[in-house]
Amino acid sequence: MDATHISELKEDWERVLTLLESQFEEKPDLQAIIFLVGVQELGQGSRKFSKDEKQDLMHISTCKLMSYYGYYELTGQDDEGWPQWELVKKLPSLTLKEQDLLLRQSVIQYFKEQDLLT
Repeated sequence: MDATHISELKEDWERVLTLLESQFEEKPDLQAIIFLVGVQELGQGSRKFSKDEKQDLMHISTCKLMSYYGYYELTGQDDEGWPQWELVKKLPSLTLKEQDLLLRQSVIQYFKEQDLLT
């Protein structure tokens, strides 16, 4: 990754954080953003979630975010309207830093896809 790409990534990430901070009055961390993506993808609005549902929301989000790289494919919804994903390509072994970077890039792509970043 060249310096220009890294600079653009940092700028886009700050725009994501600023957008969310304006809505929630504090800058969220990556895990909070992944949770929010899961809530958005579930499409049932904001409500109280059980511990298991929160884990499921994180899974939904991770699948959605990794679908940009061809790792997961949406296969439909279960009887309760929860998205169902299928692993279609084995995830690579990545360091924590590489995982963090991949997730940040996919979050940025998600926000752009949702027309939240211009």
